[in-house]
Amino acid sequence: MAAATTAPTPPGSLKRIVAASLIGTTIEWYDFFLYGSAAALVFNKLFFPESDPLVGTLLSFLTYAVGFAARPLGALVFGHYGDRLGRKKLLVLSLLLMGGATFAIGLLPTHATVGSAAPLLLTALRLVQGFALGGEWGGAVLLVSEHGDAKRRGFWASWPQTGAPAGQLLATGVLSALTALLSESAFVSWGWRIPFLLSGVLVIVGLWIRLSVDESPVFKAALAAAAERKAAAGVVEKMPLVAVLRHHWRDVLVAMGARMAENISYYVITAFILVYATTSAGLSKQTALNAVLIASAVHFAVIPAWGALSDRIGRRPVYLIGAVGVGAWMFPFFALIDSGSFGALLLAVTVGLVLHGAMYAPQAAFFSEMFATRMRYSGASIGAQFSSVAAGAPAPLIATALLADYGSSTPIALYVIAAALLTVVAIACARETRNLDLAEVAEDAPATAPVRADV
Repeated sequence: MAAATTAPTPPGSLKRIVAASLIGTTIEWYDFFLYGSAAALVFNKLFFPESDPLVGTLLSFLTYAVGFAARPLGALVFGHYGDRLGRKKLLVLSLLLMGGATFAIGLLPTHATVGSAAPLLLTALRLVQGFALGGEWGGAVLLVSEHGDAKRRGFWASWPQTGAPAGQLLATGVLSALTALLSESAFVSWGWRIPFLLSGVLVIVGLWIRLSVDESPVFKAALAAAAERKAAAGVVEKMPLVAVLRHHWRDVLVAMGARMAENISYYVITAFILVYATTSAGLSKQTALNAVLIASAVHFAVIPAWGALSDRIGRRPVYLIGAVGVGAWMFPFFALIDSGSFGALLLAVTVGLVLHGAMYAPQAAFFSEMFATRMRYSGASIGAQFSSVAAGAPAPLIATALLADYGSSTPIALYVIAAALLTVVAIACARETRNLDLAEVAEDAPATAPVRADV
């Protein structure tokens, strides 16, 4: 049965939905990135003090990686219920979980107070963060994608993606201000807690905005159609996970491959850089934070531009620009940092994030267009979050270990280049999805084959 094409959302309503997704996603990423920055700067001292500095940093990044390990579980749970109950309800829950865990980290006792229980509690809260973020991304980008029209979907869906640099900007900005205003001892003693406790205020604001938006019209239409089929013929839908693995497994693999260069490069450029710039390039912690802060502002600005370009020339060409560009930039990236100049460091990080944006911007629309409505939350979330276990989760850990073993940036650059090659192959295997009507993406029509309008 063909799906009826849903009417476009009025521009005013669409902007409110975009704002709700963006603000909520910004808060989620603020919480998640705050942990990454704190892991590089203070957690090695507060929760792993018996280790030498580099080993302590490795252990700190290991707890950072644990959050990624929980993201696939979040993708499965939130994807299932998001495809059954709706996008909005699950987005509210993800925000509450993430904000609560982050606020609790700000109250944690350190190793000096409770011994080995401190890192265990820290790890448990990191798992909650990862679980929440695993469900957040898919719901946020789908809510916008399913409200918008096909011609400008890349642009509008890229706005929730700006929540990542906005969260990075907010987290890094707060940490940068605190390290500038407080002495080293004050920051390590109590100052690091302030950004985590601020999350409680941000969550209240985010919830107020998210509760004001409507459910996706595409989802409501698909839900009604499924109810009609069940009433008329007794047809019961398969579980979203089963349907995704049966009809869209190729698309899940494409999405996972597409994420490799995007995810790995991002965490090398924004998280590992805080270690490399301070230990190998001899730059101060404040200098490294300032460079990431400024570059994140540029990153925020270019993502909608890349998204709009994907509406004009396609998702695949823009994505390939980013993948090839990031791979080619890695050796100049580390060479600029090694110069020890703030200007060179800023250039290295900014160009890296601009190229990353070419992958990240079209990703929301691209992944949304691969899957049918009643399995879209599951499919997009699984493709995006399962890859994070192999990509973003170990990226700072692998980069730090390579630096410790080889004392050189060359293996780290080769690591990112290998990820870029894998992403290029994945995008080459995908079909162009620009201008698809999301209501007409069929359950049994993967994005690697022609799409049939029979849902």
